[in-house]
Amino acid sequence: MPKLPVVSGAEAVKVFERAGWHKNRQRGSHVVMLKPGHIASLSVPQHRELAPGTLRSLIRASGMTVGEFIDLR
Repeated sequence: MPKLPVVSGAEAVKVFERAGWHKNRQRGSHVVMLKPGHIASLSVPQHRELAPGTLRSLIRASGMTVGEFIDLR
């Protein structure tokens, strides 16, 4: 399994947009993203560096693997 990258919240949003997610709204420091045909939403905190557990949880919720996330980076 590939090693989890260190990314900021803004960079994570860009990667999820490349995967078909779009920004729905922003409330405070969190961007809420939706994808047509996908039940879950992603709430991406806009921090300089996302915690590894937070990033892994977002990747899982998006239906991607860590490898797919890295390839879209």
